[in-house]
Amino acid sequence: MSTPENTRDVLFGGESGQIPDALTSLRPRGEGLDITCTHVSKALADPSRSTELKTKYKTVVAWYAGKAEQAVSQPLAKRRRTAAPTCDICHLTLPRPFVCLSCSFAGCWTWGHVTSHLADSGHPLCVDTKSGSLFCLECDDFVYCATFEDLYLSTTLMVEENQTRFQVSKRVREPYHPWIPNNVEATSLKNTTVVPCCRGLLNLGQTCFLNVILQSFIHNPLLRNYFLGDRHNSRLCKHTDCTCCEMDSLFTEIYSSSTVPFGPTSFLSTTWKVSAEMSGYAQQDAHEFFITALNQIHGTCRGSTNISCNCIVHQTFAGQLQSEVTCERCGNVTRTVDPMLDISLELRDPGIEKDITLAGCLRRYTKPEKLGREYSCTKCAKPTHEAVRRLSIRKLPPVLSFQFKRFEHKTVSKGTPHKIDRPVRFPVAINMAPYTTLAVPNNDETITHPGPDAMYEYDLFAVINHEGQMENGHYTNFARFQDEWYRFDDEKVTPSSLGTCLNSNAYMCFYVKRHLDYKPYMKPTYRVARENDIVREQEQEKMRELARMKEVDDALMATIGGD
Repeated sequence: MSTPENTRDVLFGGESGQIPDALTSLRPRGEGLDITCTHVSKALADPSRSTELKTKYKTVVAWYAGKAEQAVSQPLAKRRRTAAPTCDICHLTLPRPFVCLSCSFAGCWTWGHVTSHLADSGHPLCVDTKSGSLFCLECDDFVYCATFEDLYLSTTLMVEENQTRFQVSKRVREPYHPWIPNNVEATSLKNTTVVPCCRGLLNLGQTCFLNVILQSFIHNPLLRNYFLGDRHNSRLCKHTDCTCCEMDSLFTEIYSSSTVPFGPTSFLSTTWKVSAEMSGYAQQDAHEFFITALNQIHGTCRGSTNISCNCIVHQTFAGQLQSEVTCERCGNVTRTVDPMLDISLELRDPGIEKDITLAGCLRRYTKPEKLGREYSCTKCAKPTHEAVRRLSIRKLPPVLSFQFKRFEHKTVSKGTPHKIDRPVRFPVAINMAPYTTLAVPNNDETITHPGPDAMYEYDLFAVINHEGQMENGHYTNFARFQDEWYRFDDEKVTPSSLGTCLNSNAYMCFYVKRHLDYKPYMKPTYRVARENDIVREQEQEKMRELARMKEVDDALMATIGGD
């Protein structure tokens, strides 16, 4: 038995041997989809059969996830020596095996051998080892099951954590533990409702630049969790003109029950007081305000330090850029590491490229280039023009912010400032592995990097657009709330779509890491220092009390002796 031709065309594009990665898109996702076919439900109802299915499913998914990670991190020569599984019928190599969940059979999908096995043996289910998708023989289709979906995600995550070694300590990643509410928390959550954060912001006089940045903050999951988690309480803060207090008030307003547009007058006033270059009603650049706001939040956040800062800004946006300068005369390489909060990308393409893409901009950003100036090598101690510099990302932050340099200001060669209006194509998800310091080009121009792809994958959650010219333009933005996209134009909020967002003329893009890197819980240094100070003060108070009691005793003894 084989799958009908129309289903084959939908899955594989009608071409033999080509199985797209989009197979996972056939599985529905979201609320209210915890349903499955009756055959899977019946199998899961039997405890022994359920345990057998889950164990086999977890085994084959873990095998493919481990194999995929090794294929990425191992050299090409070693990969070729690794034996690949073959179909048990035609004996052809299986780049994407389908495995029966009732026995050890592995077969190919393209020629229908796995479905033929199911029909001949009476076994009901098989699994695609790459996507974890279940195929039911009796339904003659791929089916969705929330139980196996959760098992697929937890298994792949477990393999990724076990396969990943950190560069310094060589230990595995900290395992992820999902939050399971206790009885008190579950009771508190029963009567709660999800408040959509789709509230517009009033334009207070050419403040659209401020509104779009605030909307990107509101829809940033790390900032949202920090301020809604009461990590900075404005009522307890002792700072004056505190931007963190303004952020706390902003999230309180946005996540309130009110639906009318909110005017961020206090946020604007505080910005004017602490940043003279942003004061006044003149139109400002959104990216400049973004950097200014981050610096202000950093300066007023608990735990803010100049070295190894653990404030919310650095926990969210901070990464590291590595610059390598190679002297072509002696081969000496000089490396410097600098902090970064965002990445600014040039739009001027020196080559002949029809479309400008985010990936293309990143390739040019990390491509080796001639310095174009005299360089003094520290090894050969001779000035030379034969030096090459290469930028790379040494440390990826949880949230990546990209700015496209659309505004060219007046220079000696350019008489008047102007805006570059060329469209930039950017994806809904991006893998940052090729642009990191750890990426190593091989002879065949492929790239290997340690760790699974999940460590480098980012998802789009906000886009800022600029309409018009430099002097009379207007900022709008798109943002994602759960799986829905919205367009924000100051106080106007309209439902939108991912396609509309991707077709917009982006000025800034914000991506969040799909899988965050967890660390063992450690008390922040400021809390440790504060607790040590409290202990020291208590000990000093005890010593003072003992000294006072000794004086009282001495005085009492003197009085008795005198009598």
